[in-house]
Amino acid sequence: MPADVISARARQIHSSSLVFDTHADTPQRLLFDKFDLGHRDVEGCVDIPRMREGGIGAIFFALWVPVEITGQAATRRASDLLDSVLKQVEEHPADLAIAKSSADVARARQERKIAVMLGIEGGHAINSDLNALRDFHARGVRCMTLTHNAATEWADSSNDAPRHQGLTDFGKEVVREMNRLGMLADVSHVSDSTFYDVLKTTRAPVIASHSCCRALCRVPRNLDDEMIRALAASSGVIYITFHNAFLSQEYADASRSLASESTERQRAIREKFGSNEARKLIEGQRWSDELIRAGKLPQVSWEKILDHIDHAVGLVGADHVGVGSDFDGAFMPAGLADASKYAAITEGLLRRGYGEPHIRKILGENTLRVLAEVERVSQMLNGDKA
Repeated sequence: MPADVISARARQIHSSSLVFDTHADTPQRLLFDKFDLGHRDVEGCVDIPRMREGGIGAIFFALWVPVEITGQAATRRASDLLDSVLKQVEEHPADLAIAKSSADVARARQERKIAVMLGIEGGHAINSDLNALRDFHARGVRCMTLTHNAATEWADSSNDAPRHQGLTDFGKEVVREMNRLGMLADVSHVSDSTFYDVLKTTRAPVIASHSCCRALCRVPRNLDDEMIRALAASSGVIYITFHNAFLSQEYADASRSLASESTERQRAIREKFGSNEARKLIEGQRWSDELIRAGKLPQVSWEKILDHIDHAVGLVGADHVGVGSDFDGAFMPAGLADASKYAAITEGLLRRGYGEPHIRKILGENTLRVLAEVERVSQMLNGDKA
């Protein structure tokens, strides 16, 4: 098809699809900068105007707790982030709606609102307490990334030395309780051993909310081919993320070569902004952009996202692949710097020969399906218990 015909077709598919981003760290901006989502900003990646422009119909906002924060302080941080999201939904009722189920997402779409879902990033936020997990669920949390960049007391992380060789017995209890509650277990950030322990334990589909393919970029945060196949066999989904260092081997290698320079810059950023994680992340993006302009880091094209989608689809089919940007929490590729650019993915997939049904699945239908399956498992388990 001619280029203009493809573009027009892509716009039609995109505008009529459920576009569901499974990971954005925007709550940091809401909490620390008191950022108003109704304001189109020159900084960051996500706000209502840019989500509308990019056609995003549903989004998981991550309640990310840095691994340095532990114990009750970690639980409080996640709770504060949750409050900041609820406040924005209350202030923008015409545009946003909290979604606690697949039905809620569908209802928000009918009402032309953006469905906002809540996910904890870092299982240390529950402070090894199942009651805390239940409390977060009662407040609307429907997903938890089991670790972040350090092991918890019950699960190993991909970015930390192993402490448990996977999940502990309590970690398996966490997964089983998430099944019962109807919460998505998210294996982005976990170690390979933890990944397989989760799959052995769960009775519901599992997701990797923001990971790429290790075959294309060899970093621990990405999934290898065997893991992607195992995830799909559990009816789960890998969500390709936009972070430069997970998309591009060249960028990841160059980043490692700048380790000492990066450490010094990060120290300076921490000293300048203290506990304001939102400013640290924005300054980190500026630092990455500076290094790219100076030729110290390679520029990464947004089309790398399509390469990772192609690889995963080639392994397991379009039913088990989606997109989870990591907006406001990572360094974005050229051409997909913020939520307004999302339609590029649809056009890119169409140009690569994907059919409309497969594009719709990747954009959001797979997520709706997984949510519904997790809910069905929860209903079954609660019925069994009764």
